[in-house]
Amino acid sequence: MVRLKDIAKRAGVSVMTVSKALRDWPDVGATTKTRIKLLAQQLGYVPDSTAQGLRSRRTKLFGVVIPSLTSPIYSPMVLSIEERAYEMGYDVLVAQTMDIPEREEACLRRFLSRRVDGLFLAPAYRMATEARVYQDLHARRVPTVLLGHAAPFCNQFISVETDDLAASYAATQHLLKLGHKRIAFFTGPLAMPWAQERLEGYRRALREANLEVDDKLIFEAGRSIEEGGKAALQMINESAEATAVQAVNDSVAIGCADALLKQGLRIPQDVSVAGFGNILLSEYFRVPLTTLSQPKLRLGAAAVESMQQLLLGKRPETKRLPAELVVRSSTGIAPATHSLRRLKTTANIETTL
Repeated sequence: MVRLKDIAKRAGVSVMTVSKALRDWPDVGATTKTRIKLLAQQLGYVPDSTAQGLRSRRTKLFGVVIPSLTSPIYSPMVLSIEERAYEMGYDVLVAQTMDIPEREEACLRRFLSRRVDGLFLAPAYRMATEARVYQDLHARRVPTVLLGHAAPFCNQFISVETDDLAASYAATQHLLKLGHKRIAFFTGPLAMPWAQERLEGYRRALREANLEVDDKLIFEAGRSIEEGGKAALQMINESAEATAVQAVNDSVAIGCADALLKQGLRIPQDVSVAGFGNILLSEYFRVPLTTLSQPKLRLGAAAVESMQQLLLGKRPETKRLPAELVVRSSTGIAPATHSLRRLKTTANIETTL
């Protein structure tokens, strides 16, 4: 490994002069700097970032902790964060928690041991009001930006998030304008603030339209395609008589739509379906999905802007970015009759896919 003293010996200067030249200190002449940098390049010198970090107390590393690397929501955010971090001269370490709090804590503690300069963190939500690892982050004053809504256990940190309430409200309004009065809502895990906001947006739009919020039209559907399909079959079995379904995310909406199509229903002639997220599959599903487009790349950029402020010792405001309603083929005028009713026969539809 080429060391500073090797370059100094070849250049006929002191080690301190080499160190200053490679860091562009102004008290080293331009000609000397150019000669030393060229010699360092020829010898294959690579700076020791660990040693530099010890001197500067900066590692030039960011940690990014997300539920899954395959997430169609978080992956674009990570790409945006990495691109801007690169421009700042930072490298990015990425870990996935699979939404397991214990795994999340292990990932965070590993990053703390690597002395990352800042953390971008999509919380693994839990019902508890406190979480020890988040208390430790706060006590250590680690610059931390939440990728998503703050919950009681992590509300001491700033966040960048989608305005889920306003977006869900807009989706329900879209269905109401099409004449739908019986709109089912497929919820996500209600321990998660974004799922709570999306449900509240739906309820608020119904109340403002002077329609009763019927709990019999609200179904727990998780977050996956499979869970969306099961919720759709449950809705049919319970004779919900909905003319439209608003789902907490696109995966649930696609699972729902697939199950309805397999039962012989037409989308949107019999039942309209709307999602949330605008993942790639939503546009290319056999009935392109009406959805809310989350500003994933802009959320990543906003997170880095907030991190830059934190690194300067400032505290930025939480950022809430709007989602855009994208109308596609899966929503249409409300039908005159409830098509779900005719599917309900004396034999229950099998609720396993």
